Amino acid sequence: MKASPKRKTGVLLVNLGTPDGTDYWPMRRYLNEFLSDRRVIEWPRAIWQPILQGIVLSTRPKKSGAAYASIWNTERNESPLRTFTREQAEKLAVSLGEYDHVVVDWAMRYGNPSIEAVTKKLLAQGCERVVMFPLYPQYSATTTATVNDKFFEALMKLRHQPAIRIVPDYHNEPVYIDALATSIKRHLDKTGMDPEVVIASYHGIPQSYDRKGDPYQKQCLETTRLLRERLGWDEKKLISCFQSRFGPEEWLQPYTDKTVEKLAKEGVKSIAVFNPGFVADCLETLEEIAVEAAHIFKSAGGEHFTHIPCLNASDEGMAVIETMVRRELQGWV
Repeated sequence: MKASPKRKTGVLLVNLGTPDGTDYWPMRRYLNEFLSDRRVIEWPRAIWQPILQGIVLSTRPKKSGAAYASIWNTERNESPLRTFTREQAEKLAVSLGEYDHVVVDWAMRYGNPSIEAVTKKLLAQGCERVVMFPLYPQYSATTTATVNDKFFEALMKLRHQPAIRIVPDYHNEPVYIDALATSIKRHLDKTGMDPEVVIASYHGIPQSYDRKGDPYQKQCLETTRLLRERLGWDEKKLISCFQSRFGPEEWLQPYTDKTVEKLAKEGVKSIAVFNPGFVADCLETLEEIAVEAAHIFKSAGGEHFTHIPCLNASDEGMAVIETMVRRELQGWV
């Protein structure tokens, strides 16, 4: 009797998103999709949409476009986030090469390639099972949940749905903590710096989301605590801050920009900042931290500032992604 062919399994890596270009209209399309997400902005639509369409999208695309242009991958004509996410998917496919029936691809929650388009692509290749991986170490409704929503929305349009598994958050996974520690030590050894303070800067969320039960803040602080233990540092050496606030609400504190300025004014001369909530460098790390935060620190009297890159597609970063994916593939491959 002829053996049945192996059922294909898809692995879909999903990151936040990226504009297709830095000009006004690509930026406007991207920001409109992002800021119209009810998971991101929870204000009533009747209040928020007039503000978004009438004020925010008239001014912010130009400002954001200039910021993106300063970090743009001109060789590929794309944002660094797209470059790194593609590289992560390509390397993961090689790492899983022993399975000829596993197909690896990648998508963005906002912008292109879209979750729906790539999901259809995987199914067209014969994938009857899909492992979907929201690339966020710490869970938040504003990130992980909205990726899940969009993926499920794509599945709702299908008559024949695949079996699915969702990779959970991994804020306290040993492989992740070890990868961060290795990355930090390697960068500081390379630069020859021994900073007085190291800042773990996480993307912020409004405090009202935290009060509603979002576990994000607790998971961020747990990541920092475990990293302190791993590095042998105390609470003065390694601190947690939150960046990228938007709008009039109070967001999670302490704020990264205010903390950087405060440290410099208190006489701290050297700091390092890294972004453990981001799996790949993007606008919020390469421009907001490596450029803006560095400028704030030095303008306030600081002298030595270094930004520690995200894990990206480094060996350590890929070890995290591969470990989490292989765990979910058990029983399917």
